[in-house]
Amino acid sequence: MRVIDRAIVKALPVVPRRVVQRVSAPYIAGPTLDDARRTVARLNAEGKLATVDVLGEEVRRPEEAEAIAAAYQETLAAIAADGLRAGVSVKLTALGLEIDRDLCRSLLAEVVADAAAKGRFVRIDMEDSSCTDATLELYRGLREAGRDNVGIVLQSCLKRSLADVAALADLRPDVRLCKGIYIEPEEVAYRDPDEIRASYLRILDALLEAGSYVALATHDEWLIRRSLERVAGRGSGEYEIQFLLGVREERASELVSAGHRLRVYVPYGDRWYEYST
Repeated sequence: MRVIDRAIVKALPVVPRRVVQRVSAPYIAGPTLDDARRTVARLNAEGKLATVDVLGEEVRRPEEAEAIAAAYQETLAAIAADGLRAGVSVKLTALGLEIDRDLCRSLLAEVVADAAAKGRFVRIDMEDSSCTDATLELYRGLREAGRDNVGIVLQSCLKRSLADVAALADLRPDVRLCKGIYIEPEEVAYRDPDEIRASYLRILDALLEAGSYVALATHDEWLIRRSLERVAGRGSGEYEIQFLLGVREERASELVSAGHRLRVYVPYGDRWYEYST
C-alpha cells in the first residue's frame, strides 16, 4: 500500500488542476468565507460542531502570513456574528513559522487574543516533525501567558508523542489526537499501521490519566471503537470525536445520534490545490 501511495504522490503534479479540484470538492467548503459559513451552518443544524481552517501553509513572505492572520480574524468575526458553534484551526507555517519565529509568535498571539474576545477556541495544528519543537514551544508560551482558549495536536505516528504528553502534563492540554499524515523518517516515526494504532491508544490512555480534554481525530473504525471504550462513562466535557469534512458523513451522524460530541474540520480558501494534493 505504501508503494501505491508513493506512486500516487509522484503522479499528482501531472494531474490537471481541474481534475484535482473536482475530486477534492467534497472535502473543502469552497474558496470563500461565505462557503465556510454555509457549510458550518449546515453542520450545526445536523448537531455537529466545526473547526474552520483557512487554507494556506508554508508561506514565503511576511505579507502572506499577515494576510492569513487577517483572514482568520475575519473568519472569527463571521463565526461570532452568525452565532455558529465553531472555532478555528491554524497551521503555524501559514503564519510564518519558517520565515520568522517572532513574526509567527506575534500573529498567533493576535489570532488567539481575538478568538478569546469572541469566546472562541483556536487549535494549533501539528505539521511535519521539523515543526514539532517550535509548535509546542509557541503553544506553551500562550498557555503560560494565561490563554486557555488554545489547544494542540499530537500525532501517534511520531515516536516522541508519548514523551510530549508527559512534558505537557502540567498544562492539562486540550489535545487533538490523530495518526498523522506526513511521510517521516523511520527514526522518528512508526511506519507499521498496527504500531501507529497501538501508539494512538497509549497516548490516549496517558492523556485521559492526565486529565486532558481529548479530541479523537480518526476515521479508523477499529480505533474509534477502542477509543470509545476508553472514554465510556466520561462526560461530554471530557472528549469529542473529530472527522474531516466529506469523510464518513453517515458514520458521523450515527455518532451524534448516539450522544457523542462530534466536530468536523472545515477547510476553505483559494489555496485548495495544496491542501488537496
